[in-house]
Amino acid sequence: MSTQPGRVPFGALTLDYPLSIGVFDTYPEAQRAVDALSDAGFPVQNCLIVGTDLRQLERVTGRLTWGRVLMGGALSGLWLGLFVGVIFSLFTTPTSVFAQVVSTMLFGAVFGAVWAAIGYAATRGQRDFTSVSRIVPSKFEVLSEHKVAQQAREVLAKAGIATGRPSWPGAQGAPGAADAPDAPAGGSPSS
Repeated sequence: MSTQPGRVPFGALTLDYPLSIGVFDTYPEAQRAVDALSDAGFPVQNCLIVGTDLRQLERVTGRLTWGRVLMGGALSGLWLGLFVGVIFSLFTTPTSVFAQVVSTMLFGAVFGAVWAAIGYAATRGQRDFTSVSRIVPSKFEVLSEHKVAQQAREVLAKAGIATGRPSWPGAQGAPGAADAPDAPAGGSPSS
């Protein structure tokens, strides 16, 4: 069972001297590698999956016009007015509940439309479109504590999981890193 972390202390998302044990193209591949480690009895609490090479995707969903701005503001204010009206109705007599809820909804709609118009006017037409955006990683790197990194690489090799090359500069040159580039024969570079 997988859980997505909510608000956790930053210290829970760090490792002491992390080393890369694999780089994967997708999150399910990285998850599969950690699952293979878990199945082999590896102490997976020493692992961290890191999304790397972040990029922002923004999908333009439409044109932003005064009509859309006012309608969106009015609908937003309507919902807020409904909420406030229901809360106020808890403290009034039962005969005026309906009138009170409807009046707060109308006031909310007007307030929302005016507030949205002020915000849109402040942009002066510099962003006349609506969009949704998301930040997505291009790669997923699995890191582990330095003291168990080599063991993790061996478990993944036995499981037949290709780990790719580590993308963090410190990971390749670290002592004991199995994925470090091979040195030339004889220990000296050739001319």
